[in-house]
Amino acid sequence: MLNIRRAIDARRQARENGEEAGFSLIELIIVVVILGILVAIAIPIFANIQSQAQDNALKAAAANGATAAAVAFAAPGGTVASATTAAASGGSGDITTALTKGTSVTDVCVTATGFTKSFTAGPAAKADGSGCN
Repeated sequence: MLNIRRAIDARRQARENGEEAGFSLIELIIVVVILGILVAIAIPIFANIQSQAQDNALKAAAANGATAAAVAFAAPGGTVASATTAAASGGSGDITTALTKGTSVTDVCVTATGFTKSFTAGPAAKADGSGCN
């Protein structure tokens, strides 16, 4: 019994002197819970950022295609064929662009398709990008 008492006193003294280093189980559990909460918050935010980036890429591609088509129409001897080719140059990677409607500079509507979505831009496009007027 005396040996147990001495061992307990020695442990207590080591703890008080700072000789015992490490983390308790409770401290480790708290750290794991905090990390779990941070991950649970970060994953939906990342998914939302990725979706916004895809939408912005589609909008930019459609706007670039519409600008290129309008320039092709405005050029001397501009035709629907040259505008169609110019509109197709707006896409890259997973995004394709096509002249949806247009016979003049003011009647251009280009649709960008990719990421299972589409967006239209140009003077003849609806303001919300859902299609052509």
